[in-house]
Amino acid sequence: MSDRAVLAALSAHFTPDQVAADLARNSPTDVWQRRVRLDNTGRLAQYRPEHELSNAQLSCRFVIPSDAQWPAALGDLGPDCPLGLWARGHDRLPELTASTVVVTGNRMASAEVTDRAKAFATAVAEAGHTVAATLAYGVDAHAHQAAELIGGTTLAVLPRGLDRAYPHTHAALLNSITENGGAAVSLCRPGTATSGATLRAGAALLAALSRAVILIEALDHTESLRTAEAAIALKRTLLAVPADGGIRSEGNARLLAEHQALPCPDPARALALL
Repeated sequence: MSDRAVLAALSAHFTPDQVAADLARNSPTDVWQRRVRLDNTGRLAQYRPEHELSNAQLSCRFVIPSDAQWPAALGDLGPDCPLGLWARGHDRLPELTASTVVVTGNRMASAEVTDRAKAFATAVAEAGHTVAATLAYGVDAHAHQAAELIGGTTLAVLPRGLDRAYPHTHAALLNSITENGGAAVSLCRPGTATSGATLRAGAALLAALSRAVILIEALDHTESLRTAEAAIALKRTLLAVPADGGIRSEGNARLLAEHQALPCPDPARALALL
């Protein structure tokens, strides 16, 4: 079995930290075979790594750390570093992740907030950075679209398999991103549905791939807040648009009050801080 197939199999059944220590001492094949022997359910014995990888790669590529396309920034995740990354547009990942700036925020956003997101994303793209977001409704989708509108590149990080968009109504946007110089990545093999666990993992991946995160507007305890908190943990630059006092920006207000984010009232300030 190839390392690629085995790492894809391991990532389908285990979190990175569950196998990191074993992989540091043994080959991926040895780790997989040992896990198969220890599995009393028989589930792993029935899994065919090469066959599963071949089918999955009909829609996207499974990139592993030994590949030239592997984003070096993921090493900052330590034992939580992914065993591999599913990608569409994988050949462009080194260029896209060299200077990635996340623009994220509320899914249910007002026209004023989405206009603000577009202004920040446009400025970031014009400055030569890759705009990254989650393809979600609201701030994130508008950030992707604004970057594309001026011919900039954008990176979509999805919390599900890349065989479908999330949300599914953004399939055209996903295709546009990958067909026009951008890329889409996920920790989930094709066919994996969105869940709370995949949303949390996707937020951490988005932060890890970035050099900075710009939080436009965020409620507390949301996916965009998780991305911001992951950025703090990874010591990425976190910029937050000052809160307007409303409940929909309480996440921004808290992070600014705790001095965990730098206030960033406009795109010019964002570029200066970057």
